[in-house]
Amino acid sequence: MTALSRRQQNRIERERRVLDAALKVFAEAGYSGTTMDAVAIESGLSKPTLYQYFESKEALFSAMLHGERDQMLEFFQHPSGKGMVADLHGFAWDYADAVLRPDLLSLARLIIGEVQRFPEIGRAYQQSGPDRLLSGIMDYLSGRRAAGELDFDDAELAAQDLWGLILSAPRTQALYMPDAPPSRAEIARYVNNGLRVFLKAYSTRPKDDLATLEALISAQPLQRALQQVEP
Repeated sequence: MTALSRRQQNRIERERRVLDAALKVFAEAGYSGTTMDAVAIESGLSKPTLYQYFESKEALFSAMLHGERDQMLEFFQHPSGKGMVADLHGFAWDYADAVLRPDLLSLARLIIGEVQRFPEIGRAYQQSGPDRLLSGIMDYLSGRRAAGELDFDDAELAAQDLWGLILSAPRTQALYMPDAPPSRAEIARYVNNGLRVFLKAYSTRPKDDLATLEALISAQPLQRALQQVEP
């Protein structure tokens, strides 16, 4: 692999700084209230420099969502080599750690509040985030079906089941009760049960896969259950 030049490294670091700043500003001000000026100030860059990286607020918003989505898909795009159950378990926790972050929850609340007046914001969010994430999950599950590890007729429904089973309830609670976020133990309860139900429904070797899942769960009870939701 060719090493990146210092100039390339600087560009990547600046883009990351801009995207981190954009998430903070979008989460605090909402889509309609966010300006490129505010993102430039938050990132510590000049406005002309910011435009060298992102040509518009829309492009910045999309890139920000892509970055969060790609992080959640890491276990599916780059499998661990430890098998399907380990990949599903790793994805479930990466997904939980991402979508239950206070800044992403704030962003989701603001988007929900603005879609009635600005439906294009909802479409952009859906297309750049959830739709692309769902597509990545479907691709992975379809690959496991082709390998004979899963059995289902509809890849989209199977992906939606996985998604909904592992985190739907605690995320809904966190969205509408920001003063009472679920504990790590509560999240583990949903994640672990959701994976069990998914494997019972779709695995071609449910007994073996469930045993593997229980081993993964028991190997890290304190690490996963006792940490706080907040970073």
